[in-house]
Amino acid sequence: MWRNATPFQVDKLWSQVVHYYIDKKKMSKEEANKIAAAIVKKEIEKNTCQNIACRHLKSKHIAHLRQCLVDTCPCSEFMKIKKIRINHE
Repeated sequence: MWRNATPFQVDKLWSQVVHYYIDKKKMSKEEANKIAAAIVKKEIEKNTCQNIACRHLKSKHIAHLRQCLVDTCPCSEFMKIKKIRINHE
């Protein structure tokens, strides 16, 4: 599904996460697969430009300029997911 589309090996990450949760945390295979899916999705989102017009991988951006390397892309800056902090009083 995500083959050759990420800067990391999805199958390897997925396998490591599943085995960790099955072996160390004694979870079922289904629960471990759900956690692995969430982790892989988060890693893909973290390495993908969040500009709706772009959505290219971080590897397609010039690191120090954060400019997209794809000629036809209107993106001028790599955008990360903004974390929302909630202050509890």
